[in-house]
Amino acid sequence: MSYIVPIGPYHPALEEPIHAKLYTEGEIIKDAEVFVGYNHRGIEKLATERNVIQTLVLVERVCGICSHSHALTYAMAVENINGIAVPKRGEYIRVITAELERLHSHFLWLGIACHIIGHDSMFMHIWDERELVMDLLEEMTGNRVNYAMVTIGGSRRDISDELRVKILSACDVLEEKLKRITEIAVTDKTIAMRTKGVGTLPRDVALQMGAIGPHARASGVDVDVRRDAPYCSYDDFEFAVPVVDSGDVFARVVIRALESAESIKIIRQALDNLPEGPINLGNKLIKIQEGVSVARHEAPRGQLSYMVVGNGTLMNHRVSIHVPSYKNTPTIPAMLRNNSVADAGLIVASIDPCFSCLDR
Repeated sequence: MSYIVPIGPYHPALEEPIHAKLYTEGEIIKDAEVFVGYNHRGIEKLATERNVIQTLVLVERVCGICSHSHALTYAMAVENINGIAVPKRGEYIRVITAELERLHSHFLWLGIACHIIGHDSMFMHIWDERELVMDLLEEMTGNRVNYAMVTIGGSRRDISDELRVKILSACDVLEEKLKRITEIAVTDKTIAMRTKGVGTLPRDVALQMGAIGPHARASGVDVDVRRDAPYCSYDDFEFAVPVVDSGDVFARVVIRALESAESIKIIRQALDNLPEGPINLGNKLIKIQEGVSVARHEAPRGQLSYMVVGNGTLMNHRVSIHVPSYKNTPTIPAMLRNNSVADAGLIVASIDPCFSCLDR
């Protein structure tokens, strides 16, 4: 028999509001529609009423998981308009914070994926490793969520020699534990049965719909802003961009585990070669010169873009935020088709959605 099964806008498997309407034949999803817009907060409008320092505080709160990514991308856009060159040490500290945030985000998603699957022991194991990353971020920045690590022209806090050694030691621990997590994720039968062949997004569909980030790379799309359009001295570091071809939920698990290993590699290189010198140009309140600038950053979920329009005053004339979930959410109906209703929550969650980012 044919049914219409609604998921959301409030659902136990989803932390944020989204509405998916499933058109089913028995237990099989034949088609689906996705509706967003339940979480609009007016952040882009608020940004036009604030100066650059106030806007940094505001945009950090677009997302609680990738808050550094938003502050960093906004700062880069303003720096481009004003012709500000960030000191090398400040750029390296930005990179270290960004890659620790990527580890935090990927561990969080891997844990939640295991929880949805029903593998709660793996969920707790992964989140135990995530806690080590959160402790490092707290010691570096003073905060566990909104790090306030970025200022216009550099980074707000330095990394002492003592903290540098501590982070390097933590990287050794994380690397060993990540090897075990990856081994279990790849070989565990419970994970395989719930993820292999589930929610497949073919490469051609991913390209057609403009999927980005780990979601795209799990479907064989080789794209990464850090490598393709380097910024913040990313061209100083050697790292691989993992790509998996199968395009299913299992591939999305594997890709995030592999990317976590590359993040550890980048953090090590940045700490080993941390330049001497200042970390910023002074915390000054500046005017945003007339002009338009677009900055891109490879956030944990994919490419994050900020367009900033300046009019020569202390305030932003316009701030436009283009988040990864804006590109990845339209792929959900294609992934849901011909899967069972029981897998719908996992498939939606597999893009690592952030609907508070999307609706901002």
